[in-house]
Amino acid sequence: MSADHDPVRRPDYALRRASLRNLLVENRVDALLVTDLINIRYLTGFTGSNAALLVYAWDSSEDRTVICTDGRYITQVGEQVPDLRAEINRASARRVVEIAGEWQTGRVGFESHILTVEQHRAFVALGTGLDLVPVAGLVEQLRMVKDDYEVGRLAAACDAADNALATLLERGGLRPGRTERQVARELEWLMFEHGADAVSFETIVAAGPNSAVPHHRPTGAVLAAGDFVKLDFGATVDGYHSDMTRTFVLGQPADWQREIYDLVHASQAAGREALAVGVATKAVDAASRSVIEDAGYGEYFVHGLGHGVGLQIHEAPGIAKTGTGTLLDGVAVTVEPGVYLPGRGGVRIEDTLVVRKGGPELLTHTSKDLTVVD
Repeated sequence: MSADHDPVRRPDYALRRASLRNLLVENRVDALLVTDLINIRYLTGFTGSNAALLVYAWDSSEDRTVICTDGRYITQVGEQVPDLRAEINRASARRVVEIAGEWQTGRVGFESHILTVEQHRAFVALGTGLDLVPVAGLVEQLRMVKDDYEVGRLAAACDAADNALATLLERGGLRPGRTERQVARELEWLMFEHGADAVSFETIVAAGPNSAVPHHRPTGAVLAAGDFVKLDFGATVDGYHSDMTRTFVLGQPADWQREIYDLVHASQAAGREALAVGVATKAVDAASRSVIEDAGYGEYFVHGLGHGVGLQIHEAPGIAKTGTGTLLDGVAVTVEPGVYLPGRGGVRIEDTLVVRKGGPELLTHTSKDLTVVD
C-alpha cells in the first residue's frame, strides 16, 4: 500500500458536508434530507442500520445538522458522530422532517432515487409546511472522487484479495477434482484471513463451459483438466470494496484458449491505458472494446467495461458504450473486458484502479499473464 494512503486517519466528515453544501446551493434547496445509509456513512461515519440526516445549505449551519437513529444505537452514534446533534427516534426520517418543519426550513431536498412514494406521501401528510424538492445523486457525485483515506481503504481491500488468491494458488486450492463451491468458499475464507471484514459480493468461480457465463454462481461442477477457471471476487475493508477477476487454465491451454486470453489481455491493457483525467467514460470503453471488435469477437463482449467502486461495489461512474461524463482525478474504477464463447468457455480480466493526472494507479497486483495451473 502506498505510504501516501494513511489506513488509520479518520476522514474529515465536516469537510465532506461542507462540499455537499455547495451542491445544495447550486440546486437551490435550503437543506437535504439524507436517507440512504451509505450516504449517511460517507457524511458522518455512522454505520448503524437505521438513520436519517438533515444537512443545511448555509455555511454557518453545521450546528443545525442533525442525525437521527433509534435506541439501539445511542452509544454507537455518540462514538461515531460526536460532532453532531443526535436525535433518538425509531421513525428517524419522519423525525428529521418534523425538525426541519419546526425550524421553518423552506425548501428541503430529498433523495428521490431512495425515498419511496409512500414515504413521501407520509411526509407531506405531516403538514410541516416544507417544500419537499426531489434531488438525486448529490452525495453520490461527491463520492465519485476518493480522498487519500478512501484510496487507502480500497488499497487494503485489494491487498486482502491479492494475498488470498496467492495463498489459494500456493496451497494447490485450484486444481482438478475440486468443485466451484469448494474453491469459492476457500477463497472467501482466505480473504478474511488476510484482513477482510467481509466479502464484497458472492464470489464467482466458473469452470469449463461455465466460464462463458459472465456472472455464473458457483455450483457443484467439478474442475477438470483443460478448463478455463474464472475467479471474480473482492474483499471489503472498513466499508470499502475491491473487485478483481483473473482467469486460469488447468493444464496446457488449447490454441483457441490462448487466442481469446491474449485478446482479452490486450483489450484490458488498452482500457487501463485510456484511463485519464478528462477522458469521456464511453471513450475508455471504446478503446478497450475496439480491440475485441477488430478481432471479430465483438458480439462476445456482452457488458460494459467497468464501474466505479468504493463504499458500494457498483457506484458511479459507469464505463460503457452508454457512459456519460468524463473521468476526474481520484475516481476509483474497474476495467474488466471479457470474451464469452457459449458452451466452450470465457475469459475476463479485471483490475481496480484510481484515475490520476500522471496515469492510473493500479490497486490489484496479481499477474495478468496467462497462468497455467498444473
